[in-house]
Amino acid sequence: MEAIQKFIQSTGFVLFFQAGGWKSLVMLCIACVLLYLGIVRKFEPLLLVTIAFGMLLTNLPGAEMFHEILFAGGHIHWDLFGGAQISAQFLSELKASGVSDAVLSTVKVGQTITPGLVDTLYLGIKLGIYPCLIFMGVGAMTDFGPLIANPKSLLLGAAAQLGIFTTFVGCRLIYKLPFIGEFLTFTAKQASSIGIIGGADGPTAIFVTSRLAPELLGPIAVAAYSYMALVPVIQPPIMRLLTTQKEREIVMKPLREVSKREKIVFPIVVTVFVALLVPSAAPLIVCLMLGNLFRECGVVERLSKTAQNELINIVTIFLGISVGSTATGATFLAPRTLAIMIMGVVAFGFGTAGGVLLAKFMNLFLKEKINPLIGSAGVSAVPMAARVSQVEGQKANPGNFLLMHAMGPNVAGVIGSAIAAGVLMSLFG
Repeated sequence: MEAIQKFIQSTGFVLFFQAGGWKSLVMLCIACVLLYLGIVRKFEPLLLVTIAFGMLLTNLPGAEMFHEILFAGGHIHWDLFGGAQISAQFLSELKASGVSDAVLSTVKVGQTITPGLVDTLYLGIKLGIYPCLIFMGVGAMTDFGPLIANPKSLLLGAAAQLGIFTTFVGCRLIYKLPFIGEFLTFTAKQASSIGIIGGADGPTAIFVTSRLAPELLGPIAVAAYSYMALVPVIQPPIMRLLTTQKEREIVMKPLREVSKREKIVFPIVVTVFVALLVPSAAPLIVCLMLGNLFRECGVVERLSKTAQNELINIVTIFLGISVGSTATGATFLAPRTLAIMIMGVVAFGFGTAGGVLLAKFMNLFLKEKINPLIGSAGVSAVPMAARVSQVEGQKANPGNFLLMHAMGPNVAGVIGSAIAAGVLMSLFG
């Protein structure tokens, strides 16, 4: 009977009724909602399904797949990975550094931790491996020709980064709001990490947050990828609000054909220029341009196909599960998380509006008008944002084909968000 009783008490069903167990139940419900959006509604299933399943794993009591204490305080505690016991001094140092009591309460003095599956996968995020490999795959899958053929789209991609810096300022000033400001304050590093959500670029958000504000990695990563998946829902109302029917009906001329030489030289030039301008952004830009060079040079077809398929698919699985696993009930269900989600959608909205408004402004001086809808593609969600521009353009004018025109700002947005991330890391890293 003692053995049976001990077995029953060790099951996750019983652990749900212990202190804080309700948080795990709430997170399991959230995970199921994300699975519904990914599987049934098909909102970017490659991202949402893996993230939601990771969230499911980490919130199953007793599974011990992810231990926040191994990464508490923004550091990888390699000695705990090696089997060292947790000391009272170690816990007091973590508490002094701002680690929440909810995380500290998951362990006790003298305990040793056996790293779980997700702990090992999560190292790829902490060491900055997954975001860079994702960028390599994106570069290999993306045609930079529309950007080269229409250099003006660089400006639209830059304008769409408005959301990043607007949200950064908002996060720094939120403490001045009555009632809310008493509970919410963000440091410059935390504000930078939240603001980068406005670039609609999950890997960049993870890359920046893991270096500047690792304690916020869970909610920021979930927000960034969730909003990326919801591009077709968030962007269209903003696009229609800021444009007239006549503007949405503008038909743009076909782009010129870009030569093979231009496509090969472009990633090399961008790599050198951006790495010298913003060294902090070099890892992301280098991998993005290397992947594109694989695609365009024509002599490494095997590497190009691997980056486009096997590599990015494997990394997406590891990244999604790792990101979802950071969303534990102890850290995710807090007022700060709600504020991050709200500020994230504000950042996304300002980014979309920035690209559209600059396109409208440019039309005041251009003889060949730009359809302002392509400005919304200046966020980094490739190629989802470009598809939204195409869909909205065809709703206004069935003979309108904006996809290739929108890919220019879309690619520029990827480069722009990486540069913005490099600037923030240089200033506050």
